Amino acid sequence: MRRIAALLAITALGLPVSGGHAQTAVDKAAKAVSADVIQAHIEFLASDALEGRGSGTRGGDIAARYIAAQFVRLGLQPAGDDSSYFFRVPLIGYTPRPTLSLGGATLAYPGDFVLNPMRWDSLVTVDAPLVFVGYGIVAPEYGWDDYAGLDVKGKVVVVMVNDPGLHDAAIFKGRVLTYYARWTYKYEEAARQGAAGVLLIHTDESATYPWGTVEGSGTGQQVRLETAPTSLQVAGWVQRDVMARAFTAAGSDLDQAMTLAGKQGFKGFDLPVQAAATVRSTMARTETYNVLGRLPGSDPALAAEVVVLGAHYDHLGIAKPVDGDSIYNGARDNAAGVGEILAIAEAMHRADLTGKRSFLFAAFGGEEAGLLGSQAMIDRPFMPLYNVAAMLNFDDPNLFGRTRDVAAIGADQSSLLGALQAAARLEGLQVSEDSSAMFRGSFFRSDNFPFVRAGIPSISFQPGSNYIGRPATYSEKVKSEWTATRYHRPQDEFGPWYSVDGAVQESRVGLRTAIYAADASAQPTWDVDSEFRAVGEARTRPGQPGK
Repeated sequence: MRRIAALLAITALGLPVSGGHAQTAVDKAAKAVSADVIQAHIEFLASDALEGRGSGTRGGDIAARYIAAQFVRLGLQPAGDDSSYFFRVPLIGYTPRPTLSLGGATLAYPGDFVLNPMRWDSLVTVDAPLVFVGYGIVAPEYGWDDYAGLDVKGKVVVVMVNDPGLHDAAIFKGRVLTYYARWTYKYEEAARQGAAGVLLIHTDESATYPWGTVEGSGTGQQVRLETAPTSLQVAGWVQRDVMARAFTAAGSDLDQAMTLAGKQGFKGFDLPVQAAATVRSTMARTETYNVLGRLPGSDPALAAEVVVLGAHYDHLGIAKPVDGDSIYNGARDNAAGVGEILAIAEAMHRADLTGKRSFLFAAFGGEEAGLLGSQAMIDRPFMPLYNVAAMLNFDDPNLFGRTRDVAAIGADQSSLLGALQAAARLEGLQVSEDSSAMFRGSFFRSDNFPFVRAGIPSISFQPGSNYIGRPATYSEKVKSEWTATRYHRPQDEFGPWYSVDGAVQESRVGLRTAIYAADASAQPTWDVDSEFRAVGEARTRPGQPGK
């Protein structure tokens, strides 16, 4: 059935099943993808000299200028603001110093909680009762409303992360997470309901990352897009054991409440516990940049359309020390992804390869702070969005070794599956399904997602799982170890524990996939059962009727 689906997807893209388009030129470009080029870019971008590439910092600015210099060297046209390579992303920068008490019990920061302001004031305060709202989801298509019958206006909602499918395969999409599982959705829905604050309950299982990651991401210098104010004053995370004590003080049992919250018909309830929070911050306006370079297409009828190849260059900057190191270098996350798109651009340059549609190479800022750079390109469109044919995202590449397969989340959602299958086959690889990434909700956690929400078919590459010369358990073992010891920690440095061999494979498949999408007779389309089909079909040219 997957073979049939792949062939149908290839047909939908207008691709020749046998490979087609001037394969000698594409083969030459794919072979030109260089391990040395990828490694050189990683080693510079992830060096201590760039101080973790925090958004709005000196190190982040150096990274952006370095990438722009590479675009100049490779002959890419500037595609940013004012005929430059830089697309401006205005930000609010701040360093929070929060306090929080629940029912009069003072919590320790950041061991017990992490809290950030949702208003751009130097002092934000909330003193309001708690309301437990389960997963905090309103999803009519699933017959689910955790806020039904509740008045949370001016109160602090206590919310579980993920969605009910985590423990009941018959609900939502089972263990494959939906956007309703994402913490950003929880904040959005709480604001729609008029809440003054949000406290997410953290467990390693439900959050899919350890508390150390929450600390690393939510403390120290932070940046946000400047947005219109909502009801929300504060939002953050609380350790499960800490929240359990607050429930006990209120005469409730957290474990029992969380179990009931996963069942149809759950009703949220008020807790006779007061949350008192303050967040003092030193705030300043700052900015980061997306770096955009265009390789023009060769077909006059299609050159106005683009296929985006994107990767975020920012990381967490300088933050809480871990084992004496406070520079969060972000080698795999995501200097390596930038290395991949730069290596693809260089390979195309060496092979003098262009597509019928144009390519837009995009290095995003502000991803770690909440997909800020990519979202800014949708909020202030960098071009008419109906001309964006597809987006290929490169984040957390395979630095663990060569594989017999490659994976991409989102490939099950659109006809890009056909392009991916055809590209992988020409590299002697199979396309596998990264189920662990789907369970983690990775599709909603990187720069592909703002494009997806705008209706643009997108995929985000993931490491394969069939490692050459390794046991079957190697993939899960190495990914789990990385999450526990390097993800969003200073230990994500480039060293002998990483190999770029798998990144070369991934880049070659990415290059071929991009060419397929650029040369197809029609733009990729969403599958009929995709949750993004409706918004995709609404993305039409002026005067063109919706589909």
